[in-house]
Amino acid sequence: MELKVLRLIITVLLCQPNLLWAEWNTKDFQKREHSLIKPYQGSGFGVPNWDFQGSTMVTSNYIRLTPDQRSKQGALWNKIPCRVRNWEVQINFKVTGSTKDLFGDGFAFWYTKERMENGPVFGSKDFFSGLAIIGDTYSNHNAHNNHQHPYLSAMVNNGSVSYDHERDGKGTMLGGCEVKFRNMQHETWMAIRYENDKLTISHDLHNKRAWAPCFSMEGVKLPTGYYFGMSATTGDLSDAHDVISIRTYELDTVPGVSKEERPDIMPEAELFVSKQQEQQEKKDNEDSGPSMSGMKKFFIGLL
Repeated sequence: MELKVLRLIITVLLCQPNLLWAEWNTKDFQKREHSLIKPYQGSGFGVPNWDFQGSTMVTSNYIRLTPDQRSKQGALWNKIPCRVRNWEVQINFKVTGSTKDLFGDGFAFWYTKERMENGPVFGSKDFFSGLAIIGDTYSNHNAHNNHQHPYLSAMVNNGSVSYDHERDGKGTMLGGCEVKFRNMQHETWMAIRYENDKLTISHDLHNKRAWAPCFSMEGVKLPTGYYFGMSATTGDLSDAHDVISIRTYELDTVPGVSKEERPDIMPEAELFVSKQQEQQEKKDNEDSGPSMSGMKKFFIGLL
């Protein structure tokens, strides 16, 4: 009898894959101190382990970083630094607005050394140290991009580089993908997975209960002990930027890889640095080429 019941349960689960989706990380350990799950206490009360600033408003079912109004900034920041090497953050978010074609500016997920600092980069500080995942909803005219907006991209910074708004971060982004997430009638999600120095960005924008790849990159070095956060901003154009939930998981570390903290390393994307060096060498060679040719012409003219 028990065997028949077990077979029946297995059959039901196989026929209903959405039931399996409810736990995306069945093998990983959820870090509740870095997670944010409704219902919330509402306006006037704090949320354990999280700070808020700017235009952020807390309701029972969501946290609104900005209302659909011009010139607003809002942010929420985890109070506790993340001490684990490998992690995944899954964010249930919503971006809505009253306009169809003109909207802005966007939001960002942060894993940075600094926290609770207002600034020009989607509601947080420039020259940050760490990782930013940016959901940019407005295309600046000076960017000359080959993609449409909204656009999801990543940037790793050691505190020495400024985010270039005029070019939509084109010179510093590690990679990205187009993401049509505005005014959806269903839940929208994105996942940031950092495992063994590999950064992977995924999303579920079509309510398929499965992750769709955005991009991934090996050789991304991030210290332990940084803070998770979310921020958003509006300018002359606006949208409402809502966070429904944040679920953070500690991932298993493969055998042979150290689990020790590494708070003192510098944030870096090795492949991106190599690419920049190649581009600089190419530019230097192009710059030196015409000058040498001109010198040759000059000496030939003297003969």
